[in-house]
Amino acid sequence: MSEAKTIGPAIIFERLWCELGIQQVIRDLLHNRAFLFDVERAIFLTVLHRILISGSDRFCDKWRRDLVVKGTEDLALHQFYRAMAFLGEVLDDQEHATLSSPRCVKDVIEEKMFAGQRHLFAELDLVFFDTTSVYFHGEGGESLGRRGFSKDHRPELKQMVVGAVLDQNGRPLCCEMWPGNSTDVKTLLPVTDRIRKRFGVGRFCIVADRGMVSSETIRELEGRKIAYILGTRMRKVKEITAEVLARAGRYKEVRCEGRSPLKVKEVMVRDKRYIVCLNPKQAEKDKADRDKIIDSLREQIRKGPKALVGNEGYRKFLKVDKDSIHIDLDKVKEEERFDGKWVLITNTSWSSDRVALKYKELWQVEHSFRDLKSTFETRPVFHQRDDTIRGHVFCSFLALILRKELYRRLDRAGHAFEWSDIKQDLSALQEILIEENGKRFALRSQCLGTCSSVFRAVGVAIPPTIRVLS
Repeated sequence: MSEAKTIGPAIIFERLWCELGIQQVIRDLLHNRAFLFDVERAIFLTVLHRILISGSDRFCDKWRRDLVVKGTEDLALHQFYRAMAFLGEVLDDQEHATLSSPRCVKDVIEEKMFAGQRHLFAELDLVFFDTTSVYFHGEGGESLGRRGFSKDHRPELKQMVVGAVLDQNGRPLCCEMWPGNSTDVKTLLPVTDRIRKRFGVGRFCIVADRGMVSSETIRELEGRKIAYILGTRMRKVKEITAEVLARAGRYKEVRCEGRSPLKVKEVMVRDKRYIVCLNPKQAEKDKADRDKIIDSLREQIRKGPKALVGNEGYRKFLKVDKDSIHIDLDKVKEEERFDGKWVLITNTSWSSDRVALKYKELWQVEHSFRDLKSTFETRPVFHQRDDTIRGHVFCSFLALILRKELYRRLDRAGHAFEWSDIKQDLSALQEILIEENGKRFALRSQCLGTCSSVFRAVGVAIPPTIRVLS
């Protein structure tokens, strides 16, 4: 009799789970709780599922049959749901909470992990923040599910807003959750306040995208003495279009390792400091794309007005007179001013090139959201209670933490592997249980591809080829 099960993923990610202190933090929080099953094991298995396969939480119960994960053999599906509800459970102590974001168990886990790993974070002098929307199939809990601006282009569904904060090295620090009708501009101030209070950080600089910016937000950040680097809405802010972009001045070239060269210049408008950034290659692309639209537009105009109805790409370059429709050349010329450019506002004293490069690192958060939403399939969410929904999202966040830590160690070891190769090679490492003549043996399959390098980078010994069990 023989039976084969996958062992590679659990060995690697359990080591990271323990060394990052996640296991101990969760177990400490469960010390006086009367759960009749191992909640920590249920959470770990859910997180491992998000890393490797994702899909619905219901499928996790079936998927685990093919893996060896210690302590999960007797878990049932409803216990996975209860474990997620524990993570999203609202605490009695609501210090540092906000009206739309109550303090939960998952907040305590984040804070204790940060305290335990503070030597890794060094000084928390720079944090990156961005948000996205996660939609629901169903009502979306008691308070989280609301209709709002859908970044997923699913306005017919209720959604929630999820924010992620990363440190200057790209390590996930915490995640925040709000009802789906929350606007980005309303999330930045509560996050900065909570970072200060929850993690005991006095001074830091927050980097965020243009959706977070309003004159009121900037005044509040100034009043709190919080440094910021914020993207701006170039086309919608008159001060930028009329003064910042119109101001003459020489650009300074900045070399970005592994990326296209960047040009920057500083513009002061009264007491506001703007950094104008220009990517020459992107400017060429913007011009080429617009030229294609204009050429196509000329062809469509010859066919008559009906050919232009409903095309948003055409509409902004059209001018409609009483008896005719033609290309708005003034609008075309105006658009040229924005080619390859973005404008930042900051109150830091950092050099303009440093400000620009730090803002470009915001892609780390955007990439993390792609992981959260695509790789880990956080969306769509089927749960019906706020606490379980929060736990569901937090499990994806924990999966993100483990994956980032794995990549950090691989990078330190000099490796740059594709994620698909890592998953495939770890999943190919199996243990075959054989019973013969009353004796039981465990045979390990061969380490393929990236597998042995991953084990060395994490500092885990590869199991022996043959083990005698009894």
